[in-house]
Amino acid sequence: MLHVLVIGYVWPEPRSSAAGGHMMQILESFLAHGWRITFASPASVGEHKADLAALGIAEQAIALNDESFDRFVVDLAPDVVLFDRFMMEEQFGWRVAKHCPQALRVLETSDLQSLREARHQLLRRRLVEGLDPNDFRALFNTSGPDLFRQMAPADLTQRELAAIYRSDLSLIISDVEIDLLVNGFGVPDYLLHWCPLMLDPATQSLRPYAERQHFLSIGNFRHAPNWDAVLWMKHNLWPMIRRRLPEAQLHLYGAYTPPKATALHNPREGFHVQDWAEDALAVMSAARICLAPLRFGAGIKGKLTDAMLCGTPSVTTPIGAEAMHGPLPWPGAVASTAEGLAEAAVRLYSDEAAWQQAQAACAPLLQARYDQRRHGPALVERIEHSLAHLAEQRLYNFTGAMLRHHQHKSTQYMAQWIEAKNRLADVQATSAAADRCP
Repeated sequence: MLHVLVIGYVWPEPRSSAAGGHMMQILESFLAHGWRITFASPASVGEHKADLAALGIAEQAIALNDESFDRFVVDLAPDVVLFDRFMMEEQFGWRVAKHCPQALRVLETSDLQSLREARHQLLRRRLVEGLDPNDFRALFNTSGPDLFRQMAPADLTQRELAAIYRSDLSLIISDVEIDLLVNGFGVPDYLLHWCPLMLDPATQSLRPYAERQHFLSIGNFRHAPNWDAVLWMKHNLWPMIRRRLPEAQLHLYGAYTPPKATALHNPREGFHVQDWAEDALAVMSAARICLAPLRFGAGIKGKLTDAMLCGTPSVTTPIGAEAMHGPLPWPGAVASTAEGLAEAAVRLYSDEAAWQQAQAACAPLLQARYDQRRHGPALVERIEHSLAHLAEQRLYNFTGAMLRHHQHKSTQYMAQWIEAKNRLADVQATSAAADRCP
């Protein structure tokens, strides 16, 4: 039985974010295969944390830059160490490599943060230039080479790519991101594994058109793309919809609602900020349309797979739909302008036949792209294969070996510098004390 140590950027909150949900899906895949799991994190415990202990997962609080982690990981002797986001690999990867060199190091990227940030910068530049705030066709059509030129010089990109190279295997949630990494940045494909959201097939019947009402938008307000979408809806998109549907209501749900979000609450405009949804699938099933007008981002979107699970047609942008449906039709509409999004939202909300056609597209898409029965075993099989060929894989990943070598040397030099600085401080303190003696 393999023992997996997961080092979490945060304690998983599956009902607060898609990243939290994806982590739980990964853990459940390991448990289904009989693996033992220890989950450790330096983060404080959030109010919506999953009950890991109830699943038989051991929990351990750890600290950054603390040598007690060395003793912890030596005693634990894990077979696999999974880092949740590249920052955890930066902080703890070199310690794992030093004390457990035979452990397979796996990186859960969640999404490429460097890609998300590059798109954020492109959006900011466009808004600063004063271009049309409702037409983003050129932005959404940014080519792969242009994205590479935006990303490559950035410190965030270089840090994230270095973590991917230092790891033995990286889990990538989006096949578009795999294409960017392999064909843009030259990452060997044997270091990457496509691991999308892994969902159980829906077992309940879907609520029909006549039993639904209102528009819905949902997402963690701490996530920058979600907050940007809220502002765009408030000031641009929602007024267009209300002019066509004066009685329409939009309900926005999000974890960790800040005062700046509650300040947007305006029932007279049909704009309702509702805070956290206790049961996201329940409110999604009651809505007629899911709105997700994302202007930047990366990965794939949990709110949109939730909409598919509930048979709720969604209206989103090319960024929202990216890597989510492959050659299959989108269960709703995709548009690149506020006018196009508003028109599609009004049409789907009002046209029962079009709405039913969009709902019918949900189940085939879920089965083709997100079936847990396929992706869970595939993940376990890939990890077992990497473990079986670990020495050979590391031999050919020379770039990763080089980066690990210099990371280890850098930490050694830093430790020596700190030790020398402390010795000098002790000598100075002793000398000063001697000078004060009569």
